[in-house]
Amino acid sequence: MIELKKHIYDESNGLWYELVGDYYIPQLTLPAETQRPIGKWGRMHRDYLKENHPAQYADLILHGNMAAYLADLNEQAQHRLEVIINQMKAAEGVTESMKVCDQMAWVRAMNSIRSRAEEIILHELVYGEDVV
Repeated sequence: MIELKKHIYDESNGLWYELVGDYYIPQLTLPAETQRPIGKWGRMHRDYLKENHPAQYADLILHGNMAAYLADLNEQAQHRLEVIINQMKAAEGVTESMKVCDQMAWVRAMNSIRSRAEEIILHELVYGEDVV
């Protein structure tokens, strides 16, 4: 009886194989995922891809790029949200002095601005649609 090696290396494709029963199975591993958080926007985009673009979703997972892609998108969305909020505050005259004088009016204005800015982010980055 021939003793088979537990592990072998194939130089033609650069893969290690492990003996399982009577067969050699390639030892495949995914690249290490990034430790950056995917956040709210990344999770929403992941769900959107899974439901509406399954081929792109599968491609990102199979190539091990999903976490980095979603983390990048989340960072872009967060930065864009801050920019939009600051632009809307300036355009509508929402200032810190307004916060001191009439807190409730400031809270209403900021809630309205944040809500509209988040809608823009959803359409531009998460769902990839043009803003109307």
